[in-house]
Amino acid sequence: MAKQLQAIRGMHDILPDKSALWQYLEDSIRGVLDGYGYREIRTPILEQTELFSRSIGEVTDIVEKEMYTFKDRNGDSLTLRPECTAGCVRAGIEHGLFHNQIQRIWYRGHMFRHERPQKGRYRQFHQIGAEAFGLPGPDIDLEMILMTHRFWKALGLDGLELQINTLGTSDERAGYREQLVDYFSRNQETLDKESVRRAETNPLRILDSKNPDMQEMIAGAPALLDYLGEISRAHFEQLCGGLDAAGVSYVINPRLVRGLDYYARTVFEWVTTRLGAQGTVCAGGRYDGLVEQLGGRTTPAVGFAMGVERLVSLLEERLSELPLATPHAYMVLMGQEAGSHGPILSEQLRDQVPGLRLITHCGGGSFKSQFKKADRSGAAYALALGEDELTRGVVTVKSLRTKEEQREMTQQDLVIFLQSVI
Repeated sequence: MAKQLQAIRGMHDILPDKSALWQYLEDSIRGVLDGYGYREIRTPILEQTELFSRSIGEVTDIVEKEMYTFKDRNGDSLTLRPECTAGCVRAGIEHGLFHNQIQRIWYRGHMFRHERPQKGRYRQFHQIGAEAFGLPGPDIDLEMILMTHRFWKALGLDGLELQINTLGTSDERAGYREQLVDYFSRNQETLDKESVRRAETNPLRILDSKNPDMQEMIAGAPALLDYLGEISRAHFEQLCGGLDAAGVSYVINPRLVRGLDYYARTVFEWVTTRLGAQGTVCAGGRYDGLVEQLGGRTTPAVGFAMGVERLVSLLEERLSELPLATPHAYMVLMGQEAGSHGPILSEQLRDQVPGLRLITHCGGGSFKSQFKKADRSGAAYALALGEDELTRGVVTVKSLRTKEEQREMTQQDLVIFLQSVI
């Protein structure tokens, strides 16, 4: 017997009984994005490796250890995208989207990182994100955060905490970096192996360490807020004032950082305690230097990305409350003539009732077995059609979820009824 093939470790199938939940999440978020005037962009899942080594950085864990990179038949080095912001910037530069223009775009799709699989962290994962280009002020930063806040309301999710910080400019961070390196060198005996390496290449990332043995030392580190200039302070204060005015609560987390030089000023995360170690469900920030770093003109930019798998896990906690797209009706057919007429009637009903979700039974079987399948489908109603109903020009309508009285209806009455239940 041939060996049974399985999915690659860290890459999972989304089966039909879960896909409705994914569709609900995606449709809810897309509705909010549409309401803010963001337009969808779809970029390739394969890009030149250089795109990510130039944007993310050669010495980052993503580039050094986690990317799926290979050479194609032409010898070109290609990489499955580990994130989508770089691809959006590449597309914007290539197609001239940033020349004296403001762009609000969003994306969704697969990302790939060769990490150790665990709950909430997979090798193939899905993100939905948004990017805004050409707007330098704190008002667009505020819009981004308010939009994510509206996502949670649209999805009915609560208990998420907003954490914000500012990274200032690259020049401000350079001065801060010197103080940070000096501080960590004086506390080198407390640093773990990874942090010793980061002290030389990316010291800000040490602030984000989850090592419990280092937390007291990290808490005593210099704060970046003390090294900001007036313009960066004003930018951050306006953002906080906007959040206060909108009634959105937040926590200023001075240890919330990004390790790349093109990030500037605002960074934010939405976190939860309900997902264990992988508690960040949305992360964003301003990256004013990236477009220029990838060969374009200097362009202010801000964006965020959300982990879809993590949001789905939160939605599963309240699955029974969600208005998922179960069938409205299931047509049960008994007899050869009904079996021939039923599909035609179903097509007529779909034409006459836009949006109708109707399953037409196929494969024969007794009324009893068909009604069991109708019930398992999740449909609200069974539409029964047999030889007697055909002769009299009616359809029997039976509720599968309530104690409504069974009724017979003409096709015209059935159309009106189905329109009322959608």
